[in-house]
Amino acid sequence: MFSCCARSLVRCRVFYRTFANQGVIGDGTYPQFVKIVEVGPRDGLQNEPVKVPTNVKVELINRLVAAGLCTVEATSFVSPKWVPQLADGAEVLRSIDRKPGIRYPVLVPNLKGLNAAINAGAEEIAVFGAASESFSLKNINCSIDESLLRFSDVIKEALSHGIRVRGYVSCVLGCPYEGKINPHKVAKVASAMIDMGCYEISLGDTIGVGTPGEMDTMLTEVTRLIPVSNLAVHCHNTYGQALANILMALQHGVSVVDSSVAGLGGCPYAKGASGNVATEDVVYMLHGMGIETGVDLEKLIEVGNYISTFLNRPTASKVACALSKL
Repeated sequence: MFSCCARSLVRCRVFYRTFANQGVIGDGTYPQFVKIVEVGPRDGLQNEPVKVPTNVKVELINRLVAAGLCTVEATSFVSPKWVPQLADGAEVLRSIDRKPGIRYPVLVPNLKGLNAAINAGAEEIAVFGAASESFSLKNINCSIDESLLRFSDVIKEALSHGIRVRGYVSCVLGCPYEGKINPHKVAKVASAMIDMGCYEISLGDTIGVGTPGEMDTMLTEVTRLIPVSNLAVHCHNTYGQALANILMALQHGVSVVDSSVAGLGGCPYAKGASGNVATEDVVYMLHGMGIETGVDLEKLIEVGNYISTFLNRPTASKVACALSKL
């Protein structure tokens, strides 16, 4: 089993407060508060080979909220044929202990998925597109233009029910089939989704190949069309660049970051793409910069150890691993 023992967590309090909170990195270029969008229960578990029971998913979500996360992506309403791990989406959404002021968005691919989500009590959804034609065809079986037409109907219907809509754009810094992606294509897709009614666009480095320089170039292009207040970043850590890319996004004024507890996840359509950046590592970095998140790091580490223990593998969080050895 892989978890921090209680004594390690007590020792980690002293270590963390001594080092991570030393001084505020601050010349006025970073946000004072960063919202973490926790994607572990959905993006983190969707490609797991081990079947995760509904009660474990519900417990994971409840524990994440108890650790201070205000937005937890709960599940998806995609066909079980394509994502069997999340076939229990409706049951999960109905079973979680919903707290006032907490958002539990769910991913939907089409009107059928939206209707199922509404019936299960969804109050916020996410739709997903791509800046790569090849990836769009592989992932959602249609071209970029076709996907935008599909999203238009879904978004319009969701908004008519008073449901908020968030948009994802995949492969913003690289595609497993096309290689580098022109930032203008990213900006064009993101802008179209904003125009349809998405309140926010999460820009995803789906295969984790991007570098801070490329993140800089891409965000410079995207923010020509979209206010930075409507943007988030979603970084995978395949090449170990996720935290550096997030730091660059912060310098652009981005104040919403997607991450996954224990570094769970990986794109099933992108060979070699490792998990999302670990929420624990993002929170440690932000707190060390004097940036508030509202998240209790110690409780978060416990949550990461909970799900890692169930999956019978070590956490992918560098912070959790380091603190467990103190």
